[in-house]
Amino acid sequence: MAKIQFSRGIDEDVTPQVRITRSRSGNTGTATFYFQNPKALSESNTEEITGMYMIDEEGEILTREVKGKFVNGKPEALEAVYIIKSPEEWDRFMRFMDRYAQENDLGLSKSE
Repeated sequence: MAKIQFSRGIDEDVTPQVRITRSRSGNTGTATFYFQNPKALSESNTEEITGMYMIDEEGEILTREVKGKFVNGKPEALEAVYIIKSPEEWDRFMRFMDRYAQENDLGLSKSE
């Protein structure tokens, strides 16, 4: 049941590229999501983008840091950044990502 929404009640169908970094101490981190041609930017979508909502059976994780990418005046992509501020937030986020990855066939590769 893990899903991402940009407007409440409208699930995003496009699977993002996700880049996750963690501080050396392990206390903080950043997750950057990149959605190429997401449903939220389609002409048929009339809802306002109010943030990125990561929803699963535990509840909701929210970031308001969402930016659009435009090419020749047309919306092409969305980038959302979630700042992780504590070990508890890190653990919660990783539980969401495990569920989301399983449902969307995402793989994990660690950088060297």
